[in-house]
Amino acid sequence: MAYLKEHLTFNHARMEVLTEDSNDGKSKNLYMKGIFIEGGVKNANQRIYPVSEIERAVATINAQLKDGSVLGELDHPDDLKINLDRVSHMITDMWMDGPAGHGKLKILPTPMGQLVTTMLQSGVKLGVSSRGSGNVNDMNGHVSDFEIVTVDVVAQPSAPHAYPTAIYEGLLNMQGGHRILEMAQDASTNQKIQKYLKDQVTRLIKELKL
Repeated sequence: MAYLKEHLTFNHARMEVLTEDSNDGKSKNLYMKGIFIEGGVKNANQRIYPVSEIERAVATINAQLKDGSVLGELDHPDDLKINLDRVSHMITDMWMDGPAGHGKLKILPTPMGQLVTTMLQSGVKLGVSSRGSGNVNDMNGHVSDFEIVTVDVVAQPSAPHAYPTAIYEGLLNMQGGHRILEMAQDASTNQKIQKYLKDQVTRLIKELKL
């Protein structure tokens, strides 16, 4: 079984960024919605996922949603494990539309989720990338026995793949960076903290010249 990661850019996935009222009606929730994984076409990694494999992956995610949560991270880790300290969002729904698996994810008020929120609000176009395992036919690139784990939020390929990691590590290394991450925990309910966090992350992005 191979570790499979498939990136889709903001434009390729036709990703929408949505804001919806929360259940209490007092706050807003941020969502990303669009194509999560494509079937029947050769992707940038020269792999082809049969539509039947995509259908099974979508069914797997929805079955997991009935029993609990499906969490995703900001950028990919090096394995299939979900790292709670890197979680930025949760998948709320997946469905088939033609040969592609579409989905909707909710950005969470975690430190990584706040980085995603700040970047989206600052105009950064983020994409998504599925993470799972499967067997790849070396002759034709066809994937079989695909087991999807989650869908992560990633930078578009025109930026270095380490972009989100550079943001996180740069934030920790910059003056006051640890304090910014601590404040991110409370940012969802405090507008002053939201503004401060946004200003600091925007400054960091400019300093990193990404």
